[in-house]
Amino acid sequence: MKDLIVIAEEIAAQLVARKQTIAVAESSTGGLISASLLAVPGASAYFLGGAVVYTRDARRLLADIPDEAMKGIRSASEPYAQLLAGRIRERFATDWGLSETGATGPTGNRYGDAAGHSCMAVAGPTSSVITLETGSAGRLANMHAFASAALNLLLQNLSR
Repeated sequence: MKDLIVIAEEIAAQLVARKQTIAVAESSTGGLISASLLAVPGASAYFLGGAVVYTRDARRLLADIPDEAMKGIRSASEPYAQLLAGRIRERFATDWGLSETGATGPTGNRYGDAAGHSCMAVAGPTSSVITLETGSAGRLANMHAFASAALNLLLQNLSR
């Protein structure tokens, strides 16, 4: 986790300098993204909250994304990651929203994605979305890789 905190420290410095805030919605990282951001002293200046949106019920309750909004969108996809990042940003009224959704392993998900598949999105003054395929079935390694990729995606957007 130490390497994640190094990235989070860079993110924190930029958010504090800009007086901006963030909220996180993550799935297969299980809170690792939020934990990394919260490990930096002074996180209350920029981190307003997060949610582990791991199930359909969690999506409805925590992200306020009803089933109707999912028409034509499947979980663990770039469109869903974008929707989730935008919705968490709206719900917390933050400058930035960061999301992650994927399949950590050891098996794939019900949508046909192999273990090691994840989509991450940033919503804010700049927005972007990426897909990561690790090619690994290692659950813990994938959680770490997904969190690292999501934090780096945020850092790249903050640096634009």
